[in-house]
Amino acid sequence: MTRAASPEPGRSPLLSSRALTVARRLAVSLWAVALLYWTHRVGITFDRNTVLIYVCAGLFAASIGRRGVLSVLRDWLPFVAVLVAYDLTRGAAELLGRPTEWHLQLDFDRWLFRVDPTVWLQSHLKEPFPPWWEMGVSLVYVSYFLAPYAVAGVLWLRDRAAWRRFAFQFVAISLLGLIGFIVFPAAPPWAAAQCTSAQVAGGPSEPSCIDAKVGTVTSGGMLGSVHPIHSGAAPYVERVATRGWNRLGIPQAKALIDEGQAGVNQVAAVPSLHAAISALLTVFFWPRVRRRWRPLLACYALAMGFSLVYGAEHYVFDILLGWLLTGVVTFGFHRWDVRRRRARDLAAAAQNELGRTDILDGSLLTHS
Repeated sequence: MTRAASPEPGRSPLLSSRALTVARRLAVSLWAVALLYWTHRVGITFDRNTVLIYVCAGLFAASIGRRGVLSVLRDWLPFVAVLVAYDLTRGAAELLGRPTEWHLQLDFDRWLFRVDPTVWLQSHLKEPFPPWWEMGVSLVYVSYFLAPYAVAGVLWLRDRAAWRRFAFQFVAISLLGLIGFIVFPAAPPWAAAQCTSAQVAGGPSEPSCIDAKVGTVTSGGMLGSVHPIHSGAAPYVERVATRGWNRLGIPQAKALIDEGQAGVNQVAAVPSLHAAISALLTVFFWPRVRRRWRPLLACYALAMGFSLVYGAEHYVFDILLGWLLTGVVTFGFHRWDVRRRRARDLAAAAQNELGRTDILDGSLLTHS
């Protein structure tokens, strides 16, 4: 009788497991403390590259003793690739010689609503100082820079299959959106409000008027004047999606967002990735949450659309194309899953049939 090998001295599996658990908890605690300290020191960040660094650092800590730490880098590279590709779109349209579209989106919105939705909303809702509800507008708007990566981080830790599906759809939507930015560069409402039709004749991507100080064009540019019902509100369209941070008492956050917006592709408006990704979060979690939470998911996508139009970040045209993009990608992945399951079931059925044939042949040979 062979005697079972005894564990080597000092190599207790239970002790090793406990040590890794302690190390993981300590690492996560240090990450949380460092994140809070750094946020207190430099302020809240909405830079997506920095957000990804924060998330990946937390996943490194949470992976100790659970899965290979290097898997964080391997799995999260697609997100990094999307961000790099987004930065490259700033000059890609110019290299291709694509003119910027300034009229189509505006004409579509006016045809659909008989008014310009941004002008109408700011005429009826905008006040000289941000009201309390603009805090919600700012939080919803900025969630685009944080929520997808935080959600992906939680999914990566809890459900690798769900994370993979979410990541693939996120990357597909983003890449198709980036292609749209290159092939069809389009100006957002706030830019049209600062430029006249004569100044953008020929479709320039960065006319001098786009960088003009807000309020220089008091006529409202291509959008026309705002007629505010609240006394003291500016009579022209403004970017107000981030004003709520002033009401929240965090003006530094608004300054950081405004600074980041100035450094990105300013004519990357069609389709709206803000709308597309918020719709992805809604559609992805719809079958995964209880019924009573589903209205909140729907409200989130609609609130994002309102924030974008009211804040002069996107036309309704851009938002509808963003939702359509999410619908097409979601349907495509669904059809792919159906075909993959069908092929797997057919393969299993063929294997079972082959097994029964082998058994029958063996039985006939035995009795022959």
